[in-house]
Amino acid sequence: MTPAETPIALGADHAGVGLKAVLREALRTAGHPVLDLGTDGEESVDYPDFAQAVCAAVKEGRARFGVLVCGTGIGIAMAANRDHAIRCAVVHDVTSARLTRAHNDANVIAFGARLTGPEVALEALRTFLATPYEGGRHDRRVAKLSPDWIPPP
Repeated sequence: MTPAETPIALGADHAGVGLKAVLREALRTAGHPVLDLGTDGEESVDYPDFAQAVCAAVKEGRARFGVLVCGTGIGIAMAANRDHAIRCAVVHDVTSARLTRAHNDANVIAFGARLTGPEVALEALRTFLATPYEGGRHDRRVAKLSPDWIPPP
């Protein structure tokens, strides 16, 4: 996890708040600036609100990447992918984290706190942040997902 100047935005619902705290601490320890957009407690909240906040930060350039956590990762990823500037994948392991960056230029990653333990999530997050987008044959596919997308140099 090489630190960058642009923060990584974090968001979670009540089911994901514990795993979000673990990921936030690991990012800070590694030297990453973090933009924590909530939630901060276990009281029931609506995951689309936190997905929207994180995705807005990524889309507006206030964050380089977004990290979302809910119970399964599915609902919060669905909410994130409503925005065509966002390419969010639910990941369960290092391989899915690597491939979503390399092939999809994913800019948001989602975890299911009830399905993925902290050690696996930490390793997947490290891999996600360290993996560059491959470009090439993947460009035309990513452009279909995000019409305003510009391939990275």
